Amino acid sequence: MLWYRVANASEYLVITGVGIDDVKLAKKAWIMPGQSCSVFDMSPVNYTFEVQAMSSEKLPFILPAVFTIGPRVDDVPSLHKYAKLLCRHDQLSSHVKDLVQGIIEGETRVLAASMTMEDVFKGTKEFKKEVFDKVQLELNQFGLLIYNANVKQLVDVRGHEYFSYLGQKIQMEAANKARVDVAEAKKKGEIGSKEREGLTLQNAAKIDAETKIFRTQREGEGKMEEIKTRAEVKVFENIREAEVAKANAELAKKKAGWAKEAHVAEVEASKAVALREAELQKEVERMNALTRTEKLKAELLTEASVKYETKVQSANSEFYREQKAADAILYQREKEAEAQKATAEAHLFARQQAADGDFYAKKKATEAELYARQQAADAECYAKQKEAEGLMALGQAQGAYLRSLWDALGGNYAAMRDYMMINSGMFQEIAKINAEAVRGLQPKISIWTNNGGEGGDSGANGAMKEIAGVYKALPPLFNTVHEQTGMKPPAWMGTLSNCPSTNSTLDSN
Repeated sequence: MLWYRVANASEYLVITGVGIDDVKLAKKAWIMPGQSCSVFDMSPVNYTFEVQAMSSEKLPFILPAVFTIGPRVDDVPSLHKYAKLLCRHDQLSSHVKDLVQGIIEGETRVLAASMTMEDVFKGTKEFKKEVFDKVQLELNQFGLLIYNANVKQLVDVRGHEYFSYLGQKIQMEAANKARVDVAEAKKKGEIGSKEREGLTLQNAAKIDAETKIFRTQREGEGKMEEIKTRAEVKVFENIREAEVAKANAELAKKKAGWAKEAHVAEVEASKAVALREAELQKEVERMNALTRTEKLKAELLTEASVKYETKVQSANSEFYREQKAADAILYQREKEAEAQKATAEAHLFARQQAADGDFYAKKKATEAELYARQQAADAECYAKQKEAEGLMALGQAQGAYLRSLWDALGGNYAAMRDYMMINSGMFQEIAKINAEAVRGLQPKISIWTNNGGEGGDSGANGAMKEIAGVYKALPPLFNTVHEQTGMKPPAWMGTLSNCPSTNSTLDSN
């Protein structure tokens, strides 16, 4: 059945079936018989995930993320991919969500496994960009586009409180530093007040000892900071050396590739030069052959020109003698030709007039025949068109009749089949064919009865008379079988009598 479908502003029609190779996308279309149409929404959908990943130090963490994903509306091939994805699944179904979640979790875990927890925590922006780029690369094969994405704060996995301990560590370090600063300020104030109040009361040795202790502590702290700084510098140098080595390796690979390309270019250039040399040599040989040909032509032409001039001079003298004689004859023949020309022109004009008349008549006849053929072809085309429309209408009517019959019979296939066979006269046709087959066999049929001349009363003994009639019919039946087949009944069933049969036998074809 033919119907017209129109999609909403944010929707598309996906049409498949007869006359469509793959899928067809449209905003409005006629849906033909044998075609299927479905509608999918183009609006983006929010997907909320909590991705569990693990850093290179084997530290697990949870990455809460919200992705706004939808089809790429500015690319027709992407729309075809998205339509095929949603051909059997809804936009909000778990299938699409599981597909997107699987891609995001896979790419996030692969990227997190190559980074330390410190890199993930400090470089959240770069980590987010890497995840989005890799996820978008995988979503392109399904025609999907990330319109917006938001990564929330990293969360600890239960049983692995790395971020909580890290926060406690930072908090304790800040508290300890504040306590040290307060103690240091208090110590400086007390020492100053003691020095100012009673320098004479303090023991010089005690002051020297405290000074030495303080100096030792400061020197130790300075050495510790120096050692820590050197270690950090060494680690930084090692990282930079590794990066430089990696860059050198990549540069070596690129140099090798460039060298390979240069070598290939040189080989191609040398082969191109050789080909060009061969082409130029071929051109030189051709020009040499043309030069030799022109030289031979010039030599032969010179010799032929000399011979020609000689023969021309002798021919001119002979021609002059003969020309005078021919002029007289020519003049006479010109006059005769003029007369014949006038006569021929008169005949030609007459024939031309007759030919023009015939041509005009044939042209009109041809135009009339062409018009008649065109009218006949148009009529035949119109008849075939109407016949096709009638067949289509008949097919639709038969389909509607079968559907209504199917509904009326409650979907019973056997009842519908029997009804259609009875309605189409199939059983009558089968009976006719069987009768023709039996007639071809020419069977012998015997019809007999043995009433014994008795009247058929319908009294109380009617049923017993029927049974008695059956028993009375057995001897004639045996006689008939013996006459037709030559077979006798067994001894326990009785013997045949010699009396003539009272049966009435009919043979019919």
